[in-house]
Amino acid sequence: MTPTRSIGATNARTHFYRLLDKVAGGEPVAITKRGRPVARLIPIEPATSDPDQVLEWMRTFRAGNTLGGLSIRELIDEGRKY
Repeated sequence: MTPTRSIGATNARTHFYRLLDKVAGGEPVAITKRGRPVARLIPIEPATSDPDQVLEWMRTFRAGNTLGGLSIRELIDEGRKY
């Protein structure tokens, strides 16, 4: 596991884009305030671009979720009220 780099909040604000480049490269960064860690920036997992995996995820998601007895039309009409 890569050791986490620490940086003060003021420096993090000043060098934010450089910090994002480090995190995008896989390096987690801890943000400190007065020497105490208060936040951690970590890289996100890359999104999949394989259409078959995306389609399978959508099918799995759809199978586990319902509209609670409402129709799409009812939901659209309800949303237009506001």
